[in-house]
Amino acid sequence: MKYPGLITVRTSSTRLPNKCLLPFGNGNVIEHIINRAKHSGLNPIICTSIDPSDDILEEISRNTNTPVYRGHLANKLMRWRDCCRFFNLEDFHSIDADDPFFDGDLMIKSIELLREGYDMVYPTKSSHRGSATVGFSLTTKIIDKACTGIDGKMDTEVMWPFIEKINGIKKITLPEKEKNPYLARLTLDYEEDYWLLKSIERICGALASRDSIDAFLIKNPDFYKINWFRNSQWKENQESKEQRIANNDHTFSD
Repeated sequence: MKYPGLITVRTSSTRLPNKCLLPFGNGNVIEHIINRAKHSGLNPIICTSIDPSDDILEEISRNTNTPVYRGHLANKLMRWRDCCRFFNLEDFHSIDADDPFFDGDLMIKSIELLREGYDMVYPTKSSHRGSATVGFSLTTKIIDKACTGIDGKMDTEVMWPFIEKINGIKKITLPEKEKNPYLARLTLDYEEDYWLLKSIERICGALASRDSIDAFLIKNPDFYKINWFRNSQWKENQESKEQRIANNDHTFSD
């Protein structure tokens, strides 16, 4: 696999139940994510849990001829580690099933940057703020180190604080593609997110390039307001999870 992408996905979401199975493109969200990854030149692997609720994801993997690995429900880091061991991967890019309009070109650039000698490449700052263009690129070695001393029941959904604790880690943030990137909320957590994303899919097409989607949003400057108000709530939720980690509270939650 030249550009392995681990599609991190579970069906047990609570804010928007079964969001990965909602209709999207020529199938549902997870099928669209697989198609977009392959269309972008990535090699997708479904990385899900052994919970019975995720049996349907294994069925989808068979129907789409996509490799699958099933591991820990709550501990994403250990699931990634075991998946990498199973497929003998040296590195990978994290493809979030919440981000149906990710930029495959940027993901490949992130992996190539990682291979220049880094342990982790962060998403662009705009992506991390909700534009959802790109994930993390990580080496298997750094994931192995991050898993030291944690157990399978620990919640590591917000995984970067665990990795940042490693001494001597070589990390870098992926540069922005544009000098002034357009900000919109293109991640799927709430019902309003789905309305926006489905509207873009109908107008631009499911496999539209991220550049063409951004161009559409720039020409229609009020479009982002459909769900932008949710971004502050999403940010508060992320900060709450990070605070729990800082307080050594690793209780599983969504």
